[in-house]
Amino acid sequence: MAEVEIDGTCAPGFGPVRAALAELLATQDVGASAAVYVDGEPVVDLWGGYADEARTVPWRRDTIVNVFSTSKTITALCALMLADRGVLDLDAPIARYWPEFAAAGKERVLVRHALAHTAGLPTLHAGRTAAYLYDWPAVTAQLAAQAPEWEPGTDAGYHGLTQGFLIGEVVRRVTGHTLGAFVAAEVAGPLGVDFHIGLPAEFDAQIAPVIPPPSDLAEQPDEADEAETEDETAGPRFHALDANTPAWRRAEIPAANGHGNARAVAAALSALACGGVSQGTRLLSAAGCARAWEEQFHGVDRVLGGPRARYGMGFRLEGSTCSWGGWGGSLALFDPDRRMAVAYAMNRMRDADTRGLEIVTAVYESLG
Repeated sequence: MAEVEIDGTCAPGFGPVRAALAELLATQDVGASAAVYVDGEPVVDLWGGYADEARTVPWRRDTIVNVFSTSKTITALCALMLADRGVLDLDAPIARYWPEFAAAGKERVLVRHALAHTAGLPTLHAGRTAAYLYDWPAVTAQLAAQAPEWEPGTDAGYHGLTQGFLIGEVVRRVTGHTLGAFVAAEVAGPLGVDFHIGLPAEFDAQIAPVIPPPSDLAEQPDEADEAETEDETAGPRFHALDANTPAWRRAEIPAANGHGNARAVAAALSALACGGVSQGTRLLSAAGCARAWEEQFHGVDRVLGGPRARYGMGFRLEGSTCSWGGWGGSLALFDPDRRMAVAYAMNRMRDADTRGLEIVTAVYESLG
C-alpha cells in the first residue's frame, strides 16, 4: 500500500478510523474526508488525497464536494427543527402550507409522507435534462399538479429528487426563505461549518469536482439534451458530471446537490445524536430529535427493491442508528445510544459502494 498523507485530528483510540481512511485513499479514493463526533464534539476530523482527478490539487481542510443524496439528511434535519419550533406540523397535509398541492387527489399527502418516501411522488413527470431541476417554480408547480402513483402513506418508493423539492417548498412556505437559506442561517452558520444547498460562487474554489462512476461514463451531460424517451413522464435525466457545472451548483436541489465535507455533515447530525446540541449549540430539543425514529414504513421499497427497509422521518432506521447515503459513496449516520455521528465524503464515485461502511465499521471498532 502506497503511503498516503492524512491531515487533521484523531483522538486517542480512534486509530482504526485513520487507518481505514488511509487504506481507502491508497487503494480506491482520490480525495476524501471522514469525521466522527461524540458527545457533540469532534473526535475525528481527517482528510487526505487530492481534490482533482489529475492529483495536482491537495484535498484541504476546507475542501467541499457534492454529496448527492447525503444532502437528504440535512434537509430532514431542517424539517425536524421547524417541527420542534411549532412552525411545521409533520402530521399535517402538505396542502395546509402549499394549497396548490391538493390538486389531483393529494389532499391527504402529509409532510411525514414526503420525509419517508411514502407520498406517491417518486418521479417528476416533466423535464428531460438536469436543466429542468434548476427551475424551482417549474418543478414545484409540476409536483403540485401530479397525481400520486399509490395511496399516500401505504407504500414507499424512493423519492430520489422529489423529496427535496417537496420538503423545500414546504419550508419556503412556512418560513419565507428557501431551504438553502435556512441551512445557511440555522444550521451551517451557527455550527461554523461548510454546507450549502445552492452554492454561492465565492465557494467554487473549495470544490473537489466529482469523478463519475463507471456506470455514468457511457453518456456525457451534453448528450442528454438529445436523448429521447417514449415515456413522457420519465422525468429529467442527469449525470454525475452535471454536478461539476456552475448551473448545478447555484441551483437548490435539496435531495441531491448539497455541497460540504464530512466535518459539516457529522457536526449537523451530531445534534440529533445528542439531544439537540452539537458543539455547544442547540438546534432543537431532545423531543424534537426523537421524531427522527418514528417509523413510517417497513417493507420493500418499490423503487429501490432489495431487502426490507425501515424508514423514519427522513432517515433509514437500523438498530439504534439513523442513516442515509449518497450516489457514488458518501454516507452519514448517527447513533444516539453512542451519542455519535459519523460522515464520509469523497470525490471518486463508485457503483455499489461500501467505503462509507468501512469508515463506520472502524468507528464502532474504536468505540468498542
